[in-house]
Amino acid sequence: MTRTRQLAALWALAVCLLLGHNAYLWLVQRIVPDTDIMALLPVQERDPVLQASFAHMVDAAQQRVIVLVGAEEWTDAKRAADAYQAVLGTRSDLFAAAAIDEQTQNDWLSVFQQHRLTLLTAEQEAQLRTQPVQYWLDAALAKLYSPFGGPKLGSWQEDPFGLFGGWVQERAQETPVRPRDGHLFVADAHKQYVLLPLTLKVPALSMTAQETVLPLLQQAADAARKAAPKVELIQAGVILHAANASAQASGEVSTIGIGSLLGIIALMWFAFHSFKPISLILLSIGVGFLGALSVCWLLFGQIHLMTLVFGASLIGVAQDYGIYFLCNRLAAGEQLDSPALLRRLMPGLCFTLLAAVIGYMGLALTPFPGLRQMAVFSALGLVFAWLTVVCWFPALIGSRTLRSGALVRGYGAALRAWPLLRFNRATLVAVLVFAVATAYGVNRLGANDDIRLLQNPPKHLIADQIKLSKLLDAPTPVQYFLVRAPSAEQVLQREEQLKARLDPLIAGKQISGYQAMSNWVPSAATQAARRALVEQKLLGDDGPLQGLARETGEDAAWIAATRAGLLASAAPLAMDDFLKTPASEPWRHLWLGQIDGGYASIVALRGLGMAAVPQVMRAADGVQGVQWVDKVAEISSVLGRYRVNMSWVVLGAYAVVFVLLFPRYRGRTWRVLAPTAIASIAALAILGFASQNLQLFHVLALMLLLGVGVDYGIFMQEHPDRRDHTPWLAVGMSAANTILSFGLLGLSHTPALQAFGLTMLLGTALVWLIVPCFGTTTTSESKHV
Repeated sequence: MTRTRQLAALWALAVCLLLGHNAYLWLVQRIVPDTDIMALLPVQERDPVLQASFAHMVDAAQQRVIVLVGAEEWTDAKRAADAYQAVLGTRSDLFAAAAIDEQTQNDWLSVFQQHRLTLLTAEQEAQLRTQPVQYWLDAALAKLYSPFGGPKLGSWQEDPFGLFGGWVQERAQETPVRPRDGHLFVADAHKQYVLLPLTLKVPALSMTAQETVLPLLQQAADAARKAAPKVELIQAGVILHAANASAQASGEVSTIGIGSLLGIIALMWFAFHSFKPISLILLSIGVGFLGALSVCWLLFGQIHLMTLVFGASLIGVAQDYGIYFLCNRLAAGEQLDSPALLRRLMPGLCFTLLAAVIGYMGLALTPFPGLRQMAVFSALGLVFAWLTVVCWFPALIGSRTLRSGALVRGYGAALRAWPLLRFNRATLVAVLVFAVATAYGVNRLGANDDIRLLQNPPKHLIADQIKLSKLLDAPTPVQYFLVRAPSAEQVLQREEQLKARLDPLIAGKQISGYQAMSNWVPSAATQAARRALVEQKLLGDDGPLQGLARETGEDAAWIAATRAGLLASAAPLAMDDFLKTPASEPWRHLWLGQIDGGYASIVALRGLGMAAVPQVMRAADGVQGVQWVDKVAEISSVLGRYRVNMSWVVLGAYAVVFVLLFPRYRGRTWRVLAPTAIASIAALAILGFASQNLQLFHVLALMLLLGVGVDYGIFMQEHPDRRDHTPWLAVGMSAANTILSFGLLGLSHTPALQAFGLTMLLGTALVWLIVPCFGTTTTSESKHV
């Protein structure tokens, strides 16, 4: 057996292993691609507490689905909501819905009844310090004799001065939602809504769960509209956004993948008039895809759907090696067998693979886990495709297999008419015009690193989310205060200091309120101070309690019994005890507990507008251990920082590739790199003329363009004689396929992928057009120029 056949057999064994592993992954293990867009974001590099706080806020919202069923008449809203719930009730394995009844409210209040003497509002505490005895005496008598003296929780004797009722009322103000007729009720100026808070029992980011839950939600919505035709339905939840992203990405995988394959098939047919080259190119790409998937799964333990979308564009690059071999096979004489031809082509093939892998691995230098996976996937795909060409093509493509058509001959002849750069007046003028035009275009480029450019959800989902946030006055999960301290008690104390700074902002309508664990469990110091304050101001000798007994004709025994009853409800409320109760469930995400050698909590803000952010941020100034967290601004800042850093990495990659290529091409090395560099600058200028804002993904595309464009320079410099059309044909076919695949990526509805695709589209087309201009001049061809 010849060495060529041995290599082919060995590679066939490896491919069989890949097929077996892929069959196991898809058919036995039934892997599901990850659709979480957050997986693409950078991990917190230095602060695990900050990262944990964000995870707390996101995880709390991830499994929730909030539905508002609204109508002008309350009866219509209730009827539609009941119909909606009836459909969901058939799938208790998917949703958990909290019961809303009187017993639930009583259970909730009973937790705090045992500690009511220590639960005061800030306003009550100030009144206790400043108001005279007569004020409290009048308040207690009004509460006793007036049926409208405020909320009464328990008997009058248990809360004669209405302190606990006032505290419960303030807690109720943290949400506009109220119980009504066994439902949760909220309203605006036009409609009354039934609130249906649902908790998913299945992972919101699972595609399988999405395929089950979304049709059920649609079925429930249809039932609600049938019960009340004019009903308004507002739905919000991570699962709705994830399902939309999954559907969009799946569609783009199909579009890009199928479009690229059709383009390759058409080009191969026009070039070689045979299906055999087509099948071999597709075979190399297929092996590349299977190999990349297998190894990526072994390395990362999962595969992201966006990796598969990006991997679809791999088709546009992986076919370069096969095309290069086929074009050279087409031009070689019959006396040169394919193994000998491969040995002749190996230096060029090795350099093209190396340059492309360097380009892709530049993407792996970013802090984005998803992007690193895409880079590794693509680099591995190229390696497997390259090995397929090297191991199988010489054994499967004979010297008489291929023949060219008229299109190839016509295209090859065009090379003779292509201009060559020389040191003359025309070249200097062209360089000057190019320099002025590109300088103007690049100067017009702005920069936008907003993280929200990573996704583009449908307008109706955004509109529903905005309306729901306004109706429920819900806090944003991406902007909040993080409070840290060595102990839980100190965390609560620092929260209380912060809240004192935020209260004036509520009065000034900069925010509508805040959510904090210290609202429910004040610090032990505060609870002790409040108990002492109540004893001193209300229960002491000649205090309001004594006056109340005189006004109502009660004796000393009544005073003693009432005082003892109030003091019995002054037991301090501990955080651990509160967290064990059902009443704490809506607020548990605010408490991080013991973490990284200390304790931490979150203070979330309601009604925060962008204009108020600078003023709100300053509330933490001077409060030890309190940090303002703005996840959108933070990640956008990271994107901006890496956009700048990656720009330097691109320049460094040019230097590395130059050093790698120099031993082979010597004085012609700059001719390999110059077309790609010029095309990159020109692509940026065109984006500038189109008023595009530069972002990280434009820069990442320039890194990949280096890997792709250098291939074309190497092809041309490996065969500098212009009478040989082989490299020009290889460049043309490779560029056409790359443009097709990355051009389709430019049609993506995901703005980041669109920016990447457009940059690659412009850059690749320009390299294709420019690279012949950097060929070397020979005596025999000078007459054609």
